[in-house]
Amino acid sequence: MTPAERAAEFREIFKRAEAEVSKVIVGNQATVRRVLAALFCGGHVLIEGVPGLGKTLMVKTVSETLALTFKRIQFTPDLMPSDIVGTQILVEEDGRREFQFKPGPIFAHIVLGDEINRATPKTQSAVLEAMEEHQVTVFGNTYLLAPPFLVLATQNPIELEGTYPLPEAQMDRFLFKVVITPPRPEELREILSRTTGVAASQVKPIFEPSQAPAQVERLKALVREVMIAEPLERYVIAVITSCTPGSAAVIPEATQYLRFGPSPRGAQALIMGAKVNALLAGRVSVSYEDIEDVIVPALRHRLLRNFQAEAENVTAEAILDQVVKRLKRPRA
Repeated sequence: MTPAERAAEFREIFKRAEAEVSKVIVGNQATVRRVLAALFCGGHVLIEGVPGLGKTLMVKTVSETLALTFKRIQFTPDLMPSDIVGTQILVEEDGRREFQFKPGPIFAHIVLGDEINRATPKTQSAVLEAMEEHQVTVFGNTYLLAPPFLVLATQNPIELEGTYPLPEAQMDRFLFKVVITPPRPEELREILSRTTGVAASQVKPIFEPSQAPAQVERLKALVREVMIAEPLERYVIAVITSCTPGSAAVIPEATQYLRFGPSPRGAQALIMGAKVNALLAGRVSVSYEDIEDVIVPALRHRLLRNFQAEAENVTAEAILDQVVKRLKRPRA
């Protein structure tokens, strides 16, 4: 199979998945695409939106469409790390007592962390090792998480009482941050038609359950094979340095409104997201448009604003918009 044929196969599978999810989820096509792209990039997604916009339903529908195992963790202030990763329990067998490991809900292909900012920092940190190393450690024993592994965390931006903001180290571990907006009038009408009538939408898995993990891993390997030319790598570096205070190429807005810029993970997220965009466009090499399409979701949560930016309501998206406007694409 030629590279072009493999790219066409990836695009066909991706479109089928999007079509199945759209049977249940109305609108938010961009969010669904980001979630699927993150899965094939091997990254995680932070979803922000007010209650009732279908964040949980979207994640569950994606897992059903891809025939992957799904677990949901409702983060609350009294949630303990052992409630997530699992614990050792005492069992009796053949007259002998011994400790056995009981896995927690983190052991699934797709894990939904609902309202993750409501848990204490100690509990939030229990997810860090799983997100980065794809493993958990309990009482000195390490347990691997079966691939593919995707954490989709949600947070509510309006109810901040009793919440614990995610630390920068944990925010940096999310490949994308997507913001779900309220539905438009025509979308709301379709939602009401689907949810208040007698007809129920059914999702048809695009993979056999026994083959789904291997198929996803094969597509993830294909994403990494997409080529990126040196000028485009320099463009990615220019984007990162332009919004990093203290660097030689930083733009004035970043110096004025940011405390810290994106880490190298931000550059990795740009390239991986761009590679998925290239495959969806039927190409096996990255273009400038592929990179610019993922700048905001890949970097918006990696820019740490200062007090002046918060006081003047200067958003990370506005700073990134200035970065794109000021950068000139280098010639190949």
